[in-house]
Amino acid sequence: MNTSNSEKVKTAITIGDINGIGPEVIIKSFEDGKLFELCMPIVYGSSRVLDFYKGIGNSKLEFKVISNLNEAQVNLLNIVQCWGEQVEIKPGQATEIGGKCALLSLDAGIQAIQDKEADILVTSPVNKHNIQSEQFSVSGHTEYLKRKFNGENIIMLMCSDKLKVGVVTGHIPLSKVSESINSKLIVRKLSVFSASLQNDFGISNPKIAVLGLNPHAGDSGLLGSEEEEVIAPAIALANEKGIKASGPFSADGLFGSNALKQYDGILAMYHDQGLVPFKTIAFDSGVNFTAGLSVVRTSPDHGVAYDIAGQHLASEESFTHALRMACSIYAARNGS
Repeated sequence: MNTSNSEKVKTAITIGDINGIGPEVIIKSFEDGKLFELCMPIVYGSSRVLDFYKGIGNSKLEFKVISNLNEAQVNLLNIVQCWGEQVEIKPGQATEIGGKCALLSLDAGIQAIQDKEADILVTSPVNKHNIQSEQFSVSGHTEYLKRKFNGENIIMLMCSDKLKVGVVTGHIPLSKVSESINSKLIVRKLSVFSASLQNDFGISNPKIAVLGLNPHAGDSGLLGSEEEEVIAPAIALANEKGIKASGPFSADGLFGSNALKQYDGILAMYHDQGLVPFKTIAFDSGVNFTAGLSVVRTSPDHGVAYDIAGQHLASEESFTHALRMACSIYAARNGS
């Protein structure tokens, strides 16, 4: 990727929950200066919030407050102020103002992408409860971005260098999973997943393993019928469409075996079925990527982590990987 000053990827970064670890990991990610070689970062949030967390870690990182993107500079962390009032920062606490600020930041970052003032979007963690409002009445970033960017067919992918896991159903109660999956939906997710592996990650002929819903993948109908009636027919249809999908596999058996290495992606039926093993294997380096959107959006795979917020204990590794992956995907999509 060409990283001359004029061509560095303009990266919109949302600050997330101001009482979580988002501001801290943003600061830590840019402290050694290496990421400035890759992108021109614009943080949508508050210089006061970043100064607060900068003080906790005795960071020497330089900020530049800008009023428009024409003022943004390379080799500095540029900040767009998203609110004027001095809000109270309470590390580790879920507050109403924390949710309000997180949404202001997110909307500003999205607007920058829509106005083509930024190239990619990297979102810091939010609290799904205190961010709720009439405007944000969904269960998470993925669903909100789908609506904002008119993403008809998207899939949440958890990605590391060695493992990529997608989910058929996202942030829904476990009791709703069985009634929510159908062959058409699975084929659609497989299609988006396969296309992303090819176009975003440069895998020319991707192979995807599909997990069953029930223990032991239903055990030939003994433990459930979804595998035989819904999932297997979807896999067959996907193969007819040229998608290399196999399964359904027992989740515990696949993740616990060397067979995992034979596949470029794993499609899970529900959130924890895919994310628990993924985070066990790749928590520090994991990235949440919304595949199928017209824009590139990534996020670290962790949450607000209130239990360590404000203590200078959070690792920046996942956020750093999220930013690097977003730049890489942007380059792949633009042929650079």
